[in-house]
Amino acid sequence: MSTIFRTLRNLRRVGIRDALHQMQHQGDTKAGTLIGMDRFGNKYFENLEDELPLRTRWVDYKEYEFEASQIEPGWHAWMSYSVDKPPTQDPILQTGVRPWELPKHNPNLTFSRSAYKPYATVKPKLTAWTPTTPSRV
Repeated sequence: MSTIFRTLRNLRRVGIRDALHQMQHQGDTKAGTLIGMDRFGNKYFENLEDELPLRTRWVDYKEYEFEASQIEPGWHAWMSYSVDKPPTQDPILQTGVRPWELPKHNPNLTFSRSAYKPYATVKPKLTAWTPTTPSRV
């Protein structure tokens, strides 16, 4: 969470609409420079002056139901401080879609109704113990 002064300062910098959007989706207000967008429509920001160390880069996801697998590999490297230049400025990361990448994003379905659930096709080797007690007279 941020202080009230920081929240008011960021409210003045980004405007009421973006501040309310950030509070709804991120739970915090941040003001920074738009570094770029990826092919999924996510926006990447950076603010080196006013933010705490290692909290200077953030992503504004296009969709409300977001997850970390929606970040492209190049942007993930930049977000986690593995590289200094974003993919828009790094010639190695500007390759776009590689031949081995899928053209459409497949989301991570863990903890959703569509998650993979294995089922057993063989009889279980162990059975649960059910205690039996004789009736008392």
